[in-house]
Amino acid sequence: MFDSFAQGVSNRLDRPSYHEDFYRIFRSGIRYLNKLERGQQFKERGFPSWEAFAAGEWENALSLIEEKREIYTRQLAEVADLGITQRRLRVVEFPVTPYVQWEFHVLRLRQELGDPVRVMDARRIADIERTGPVPEVVILGDRAMYEVVYDDDGNADGARRYTDPALIAETSAGFDTLYGRAEPFQEFFEREILPLGAPVVSGSSV
Repeated sequence: MFDSFAQGVSNRLDRPSYHEDFYRIFRSGIRYLNKLERGQQFKERGFPSWEAFAAGEWENALSLIEEKREIYTRQLAEVADLGITQRRLRVVEFPVTPYVQWEFHVLRLRQELGDPVRVMDARRIADIERTGPVPEVVILGDRAMYEVVYDDDGNADGARRYTDPALIAETSAGFDTLYGRAEPFQEFFEREILPLGAPVVSGSSV
């Protein structure tokens, strides 16, 4: 599973170029969009809820998530209007990092609005990850695939673009397998995330 990914040929895109390319293909008649998210610690500067979380203001961070409701509603409506099947698979390590704890409250809103999310405990794919973690990818039908890139500080920094049909098909098959094994979001959230207290955010996370 994902055996050929590391040897795949890609084109490096900076963040603006990635967004431009993504939306061009996204609106070109693709049938599905799959997201596999693996990292456990990122920064989302400019997102008020994340800024509050990073500052240690947990209750404020949770309340500010609601500001995204209208934006997420529009995004998901566009997905539906374009006839795209969208799926998201989130891999989680234990103990849960403060970032992932915060992110799951954001994902709960997306799930509520109709964004299908499933969760994979990283311990269940240890055999697959013997030589490295599963890739952090966005797959746009059979047209393009992006490995999301982050800088050393955890900030989004564009993507690597792959277009080899065989590689996209292999990665999509791997995604389908893991998605089928994964747990429904709400069950995981209620058992593993909801009981957690406010996370302790170190100064290095800001």
